[in-house]
Amino acid sequence: MNWQNLLTAFFGDAHTVVRTGDLLSGSGTLQGQTVAVIGTTDHAPIGVELALAQARCVLDTVKNFPGRPIVLLVDTQGQRLRYRDEMLGINRYMAHLGCCIALARQRGHRVVGLVYDQALSGGFITSGLMADACYALPDAEIRVMRLPAMARVTKISEERLQQLSESNPVFAPGVQNFVAMGGIHSLWQGDLQAQLLAALQAPLQGDTRAADGALRGGRKLAAAVAERVRSEPVPA
Repeated sequence: MNWQNLLTAFFGDAHTVVRTGDLLSGSGTLQGQTVAVIGTTDHAPIGVELALAQARCVLDTVKNFPGRPIVLLVDTQGQRLRYRDEMLGINRYMAHLGCCIALARQRGHRVVGLVYDQALSGGFITSGLMADACYALPDAEIRVMRLPAMARVTKISEERLQQLSESNPVFAPGVQNFVAMGGIHSLWQGDLQAQLLAALQAPLQGDTRAADGALRGGRKLAAAVAERVRSEPVPA
């Protein structure tokens, strides 16, 4: 689904969202409630300029519209792979974006992420995964790293990783696997406006991704290990 149809499904004509390059920004109104909309489109590579632009939209919302909910629309191929961006410290710009989203949450803004097309790598980690909860459309494409790249980093053969991905969601791309791991709260189907309203009104329960992953069988040990780290005394 393209971003124009998605916004129509959410708000009808009651929105002011515009596209500036690969940046989406504006607001929409549903059932009398106005929400800020910030996102990217066309499988946007997140370079320093786009990371800063998204961060500015978040900070402007915090400054000018205290408490206004924020909807993050995710469609990205990840960080832009250019020498210039690396030399400028793209990791710091993307971390800045993540910190701005965290600040918004701390200031009382409900933040909902939605992967409506593609979500890869750091462009997803510092946007949708920083929300109170992240959702996805069923035909979205999500992965953190392609298997060939994972093979180079882990020194495990691509053939072995392919075998592991057939039974372990941690090694496999795909939206269903991210649901199983708890990274995606749920898939939105049917009445998208009703799904968005429900997400905005859902009670905050903290970060439940590890627990969700354990319940769904996608990450069987993360929650237990985190609990051990939290509860066991530190040796003197």
